[in-house]
Amino acid sequence: MRIRPAATASELLAAAHLYDAEPRPEWADRFLAAGGHLMLIAYAGDFPAGFVSGVEMLHPDKGTEMCLYELGVDERYRRRGIGRALTEALAAEARERGCYDMWVGVERDHEAALATYRSAGAADDGVFAMLTWEFGAEH
Repeated sequence: MRIRPAATASELLAAAHLYDAEPRPEWADRFLAAGGHLMLIAYAGDFPAGFVSGVEMLHPDKGTEMCLYELGVDERYRRRGIGRALTEALAAEARERGCYDMWVGVERDHEAALATYRSAGAADDGVFAMLTWEFGAEH
């Protein structure tokens, strides 16, 4: 397995089986063009076996932190350490970019995600509520 940053829209689109919904070429282009957006893809041979995406968040009084936005591993490749390796690779990239920390929101009952992130060195930072505003699928 090798992990590398996605550099082209075709790489992002080739990993479509790992996403929650079908990716769009124009969104892939925007993702790559946006500063502070990063997607690392784990390959088993030439097959995209998993990905992790991160977004740098900057605030005037805190500096920059990395949000682990999403992690996905193909069902056939789960429980092989790919999720942990991707999480560790994103953390290494965050450190290299000068981020002061990295965080991820996880449902309290998502045992697999919690185990993966904890195995990669994350610690529980308490309970919080996540509230969202829905604006529709076409943004």
